[in-house]
Amino acid sequence: MGQPVVHFEIVGKDAEKLKSYYSGLFGWEINSDNPMNYGTVQREGNVNAEGIGIGGGIGSGPQGYPGHVTFYVEVPDVEAALAKAESLGGSRVMGPEKVMEGVELGLFNDPEGHLVGVVKSAS
Repeated sequence: MGQPVVHFEIVGKDAEKLKSYYSGLFGWEINSDNPMNYGTVQREGNVNAEGIGIGGGIGSGPQGYPGHVTFYVEVPDVEAALAKAESLGGSRVMGPEKVMEGVELGLFNDPEGHLVGVVKSAS
């Protein structure tokens, strides 16, 4: 069985503008009530009639970072997933890094340079 896509992410220079844009465009309810001001889009309330959909987030990158749009795949071991991505021709961008209690993630570029995330959560 394959590993599921569990989260999307949109990071840019002006998180507030992006949150407003995507909220207006897709009707997403975005909650930024957290220390990082990371706007979360819950899966619940954002699914189609068959219950298909994933949650995600919108935030700001570090000063000078142009941003990215990516997805995260849930994996049992972030380091192993990053090492495998590298062995298959990708390149590690970040991680593994614990971003909050119970959540570890990493980012890699595939062989064509597309940014992809991997995440392990305690849940």
